Amino acid sequence: MIYTLTLNPALDHIVRVKHLDLGETNRMDEENIKAGGKGINVSKLLKNLGMDSLALAYIGGFTGKELERLVKEDWGLKTDFIEISKGLTRINVKIKANNETEINGKGLIINENEQKVLFEKLEKLGDNDYLFLSGSIPKSLGDDFYAKIMKDLENKNVKIIVDASGNALKESLSLKPYLIKPNQRELEEIFDVDIKTDKDLSLYGKKLQDLGARNIIISLGKKGAFLLDENGDEYYSKAPEGKLVDSVGSGDSMLAGFVYGIISGFSKEDAFKFSLACGSATAFSENIATKEEIYNLYENI
Repeated sequence: MIYTLTLNPALDHIVRVKHLDLGETNRMDEENIKAGGKGINVSKLLKNLGMDSLALAYIGGFTGKELERLVKEDWGLKTDFIEISKGLTRINVKIKANNETEINGKGLIINENEQKVLFEKLEKLGDNDYLFLSGSIPKSLGDDFYAKIMKDLENKNVKIIVDASGNALKESLSLKPYLIKPNQRELEEIFDVDIKTDKDLSLYGKKLQDLGARNIIISLGKKGAFLLDENGDEYYSKAPEGKLVDSVGSGDSMLAGFVYGIISGFSKEDAFKFSLACGSATAFSENIATKEEIYNLYENI
């Protein structure tokens, strides 16, 4: 079974205007509201590939109810959301104009009882299940919250994928996550270095493995990606060519694609190629990539 956890989901209000005039009244040309959240994106990509998952998340208020409606009715996802007693699921405003601008809402305030509910739900995870811990952690939970979850599941053979940055990622490493996906900038920040060569990528990727990470995909944007697997093998691939439409969800799609490949019996190398196809296909689309879009790219990597 695959579980995804999104602690800080959002409704993304996407607004398009031809030109944004600061300090003036602007009229939108187009708007759209989407369910946002890294774990939710993972579940959507897997759904598009025909693989089920259970999406866990915290939600609050009328915005939370709308987010749940969108992912269940429009996306067909299986959910087990926790509704908090106070506060609203955030709204992130994304203004697409001559200069793209984002205004992200604050995270939820989650009390101790609501935290206990999540840990009770996670007790059902068993051997060989997968758990995606994706995205930012609300301040009310602390940077070590992912590590607390991993510690709680330490005696179970759960493969945990951590998609986080900064202290949240650092705190998780000693608990041996199955897969992490820093980008080059995040890798540089962890070790306070400038990475200039492939050897540097390999060197500092291995340092992450020394700290506990088992498999590491280093995202290099349009340059492609680099994989260091738990057997000591290394792979690099350029990204497929295509027109960038929207990079939101591309990293989530990469992680989902890798796990899909492993579960489907792909080799690590082919799972890596597939993950790159998933990430690129989503970046070349307005939405999370479809199966057809993914395989069109995968066959050419």
